[in-house]
Amino acid sequence: MPFPIHRPRRLRSSEPVRALVRETWLNPKQLILPLFVVEGEGVRREIGSMPGNFQMSIDETVKECAEVRSLGIGGVILFGIPNKKDEFASEAYNRNGIVQRAIRAIKEHVPDLLVITDVCNCEYTSHGHCGKVVKNEVDNDATLEWLSATAVSHARAGADMVAPSDMMDGRVKAIREALDEENFSRVPILAYAAKYASVFYGPFREAAESAPRFGDRRSYQMDPANAREAMREIALDIEEGADIIMVKPAGPYLDIIHEARQRFDVPVAAYQVSGEFAMIEAAARNGWLDHDRAMLESLVSIRRAGAEIILTYFAKPAARLLSK
Repeated sequence: MPFPIHRPRRLRSSEPVRALVRETWLNPKQLILPLFVVEGEGVRREIGSMPGNFQMSIDETVKECAEVRSLGIGGVILFGIPNKKDEFASEAYNRNGIVQRAIRAIKEHVPDLLVITDVCNCEYTSHGHCGKVVKNEVDNDATLEWLSATAVSHARAGADMVAPSDMMDGRVKAIREALDEENFSRVPILAYAAKYASVFYGPFREAAESAPRFGDRRSYQMDPANAREAMREIALDIEEGADIIMVKPAGPYLDIIHEARQRFDVPVAAYQVSGEFAMIEAAARNGWLDHDRAMLESLVSIRRAGAEIILTYFAKPAARLLSK
């Protein structure tokens, strides 16, 4: 039998060789850790469906942010859980709201850490929907005023970047104009541009206490069956002024991440959501797979698809492994 001309295994023969030719690399600076901020002091409640992640009071959030910085992680994104919710999401844009106070505290104690804020209403409304509800429907245009006010209040508190996640039409343009008018033209917008109505958000709704009281969010979040629509949504957000676009979830939508990377010349982020995290954690705890290898493989797949930035609940354990 003739000797093979091509022997790809030569480049897999040892770890130094494999590392030399590795195409996709992970770095902690590419990761963003989501944090859930609650009222109180000394509060650190583990989220049952998301082991190792917590609802934290502002003082505990500051400690967490110091650890995030020490691990070399790229930054954090804040989700606020107020004590008071109403039909107008008034705590979302309250200058002394939970997120606004958290931003100021983080910037006082960990000033060089990148702080991104989620700009939405579902954690702040009594009904759990992402906008103003009129006759059991979310009023798109009326909601834009809330979102703009929230983004400006976050920027005023010191946020480095704002991330609208509501999927209202025209919200990037409204937020960009509001920020510019208030002299925050330097604050970038990371747009949840292709956010799908996914079953994989389940654990997040426990963490953020944001499940809708009636109906669902399929009238504003995207149908999981649609890919061309995602490209249109992304193009519109870029046209309206988005600096970074994001696909959410990540793992089940690697094709969308890849297509976005091929089509658009802006940074691409992806959100490895709570359900993706919980599945790996549960399988590892049952001994069905190796936790660390599954975690890193899932993150590498998102990077390989084309995302430069990954929002993930694995940010801390991944950073510790990568530092070795």
